[in-house]
Amino acid sequence: MTDPIDRSGLAPEFWMRKPLSRMTRREWEALCDGCGKCCLNKLEDAETGEVALTRVACRLLDDESCHCAQYDIRHQFVPNCIVLTPGNIAEHAYWMPETCAYRLLWEGKPLFWWHPLVSGDPETVHQAGVSVRGITVSEFDTPEDEWEDHIIEEPV
Repeated sequence: MTDPIDRSGLAPEFWMRKPLSRMTRREWEALCDGCGKCCLNKLEDAETGEVALTRVACRLLDDESCHCAQYDIRHQFVPNCIVLTPGNIAEHAYWMPETCAYRLLWEGKPLFWWHPLVSGDPETVHQAGVSVRGITVSEFDTPEDEWEDHIIEEPV
């Protein structure tokens, strides 16, 4: 499968030397590991703030590629889809998956071996079993009051 994220020509290990706030848009986009977990609907406990991932996928998630099927125009379909940026990561990192490169780097942690920037292969995220490939259910077919039945544990 072709990687929709262009990682060609980027400086080796740029993420280890460059702060998130100084990355170019292309470098920022290359941080996405293609796991698809940010496109899962989440449940947040109002009292504790704890966030749980569900298998219930956004209507635009391509379950096979684990990428948004309409990334460039996603707000036309999902107006509340969050555009993660260096300027708002502090506000949103808490609900990002524990394995997310944006969250890891924001927390000062290294990327995992399976991240495409480390491995050189966009399939390693799937081979390592940390993507949502093949495990999602449709938000159209799953009533919101049943989302709790679809909570999944990280690192999946």
